[in-house]
Amino acid sequence: METVHPTGPILVINGPNLNMLGTRQPEIYGADTLDDVVTLCEQTAARFGRTVVAFQSNHEGALIDRIQQARGEASAIVINPGGLTHTSVALRDALVIPEVPIVEVHISNVHAREEFRHHSYVSPIATAVIAGLGIQGYAAAIEYCAASPRIQARPRRGAIRGRGRRPYSE
Repeated sequence: METVHPTGPILVINGPNLNMLGTRQPEIYGADTLDDVVTLCEQTAARFGRTVVAFQSNHEGALIDRIQQARGEASAIVINPGGLTHTSVALRDALVIPEVPIVEVHISNVHAREEFRHHSYVSPIATAVIAGLGIQGYAAAIEYCAASPRIQARPRRGAIRGRGRRPYSE
């Protein structure tokens, strides 16, 4: 497992349609905007002397590119994959590359919604999952990452470890 950089920025990634927060289905997602989410994350991290780098895209490939760039740079990743949560093996596979703690966040309680939202490709490789707290879930995720600098990335099936770069065998 690579060394986690405890003072590096916390990468906050938002997937498809999260740029429409505040206007898209406010009865489910609330009136807060993506800018409100980013501000909340920055303020929460600052309380711990930490910083965040925020990134949002509606494109799976752009999200994967940004996750790959986080290797050796970010101390943790907070991600709301949006609809890709339930469909993207490629996104899941990318999330093991940085070898840092991953916190999966969902604004709504996905388990109280449509059946297809109950499955996540990200949850099995996440260090923690937060759902249903509104945008306060992001604050909880940032606080967890910022206040726990010694948290370790979970060993993940298919992750690369050690100097020999041999995959985990299970």
